[in-house]
Amino acid sequence: MTWNMHGDPMMWIAGVRALYLQALHPRAVRGVMQNSDFRRDAWGRLLRTAGFVGTTTYGTTEDAEKAGARVRRIHGMLRATDPETGERYRLDAPELLLWVHCAEIDSYLHVLRRSGFPLTDAQADRYVAEQRTSARLVGLDPAVVPADRAELAAYFDRTRPELAAGAEAREVDAFLLRPPAHPLLVPARELLWRRVAQLAYASLPPYAHELYGRPAPAPAAVTRRLRLTGTLLRCVPARLRWQLPPKNILKAMARLGPGTRPAPYKAGR
Repeated sequence: MTWNMHGDPMMWIAGVRALYLQALHPRAVRGVMQNSDFRRDAWGRLLRTAGFVGTTTYGTTEDAEKAGARVRRIHGMLRATDPETGERYRLDAPELLLWVHCAEIDSYLHVLRRSGFPLTDAQADRYVAEQRTSARLVGLDPAVVPADRAELAAYFDRTRPELAAGAEAREVDAFLLRPPAHPLLVPARELLWRRVAQLAYASLPPYAHELYGRPAPAPAAVTRRLRLTGTLLRCVPARLRWQLPPKNILKAMARLGPGTRPAPYKAGR
C-alpha cells in the first residue's frame, strides 16, 4: 500500500496538512522552533522530509535503516525548553515522536482518499499498519503505534486535550500561507503556493480549524476541491513528476524493474 500511495502527487498537499496538524502540539512545535532554521530554510526542511519519506518507501533496506539512524541520532541530541516552567525536554520523547508520526500518516491517508485515490477501508487499515515500520525507524516501539484507522482515531481522541494553537502554531500558520520567496517568485507564491496551503488547511479536521480560529469552506466544497486538484495533478505524466530530485521512484524502478512502477490500481493487489 505504501509503495503505491506514496507515488501520488497529492502527497505534497498532504505533507503541508501534516505540518499544520503537527504545529498544534505545543511541545512538538516548540521543539522545531527552538532547534531549526525553519523560518529561513523551510523549503530545505520540506525537501529533507520528503527525501526521508522517499528513501524509507523506495530505497533499499540498508538505505532506509541508515536514514532512520541519522534521524534518531539528530533527534537524540536536541532539547527544548518550556518558557513557562523552564523544563528542558528531549525531542525524541516517545509521545512527541508518536504525535509527529500520527499527524503525518493521518494526513497522507486522509488527503489521498478524499482526493479520489481508490482505497477500501481494509486497504486503508493495511496502510496504517505498514507505517509502523517507518515509526520504528525514527525510534518508536511499533507496539505503541496505531495499527489501523480505529486505533489512529482513538489516539487523536486521547491527544486532543493537549492541543492548542499557541504563538508557535500561529507562526507556522502565517509562514505556510506566505513563506519567504525571491521577489521574482512572489507572484507564483501568491498564485500557486497559497492555494496549496489553503487547501491543506481546509482539509484539516474541524477541531483544528477551531483551534487556529480561522474558518474553512464547507466539507463538501473542500472534498470537491481536493478531487479536482487530484484529478489535475494525476494528469501530469508520472515519469515527468518523478524527475524531481532525488528521483527515489525512478531509482527503485531501475533497481527492481519497470513492473514495480507505483500506481493506484495496484493498491488492491
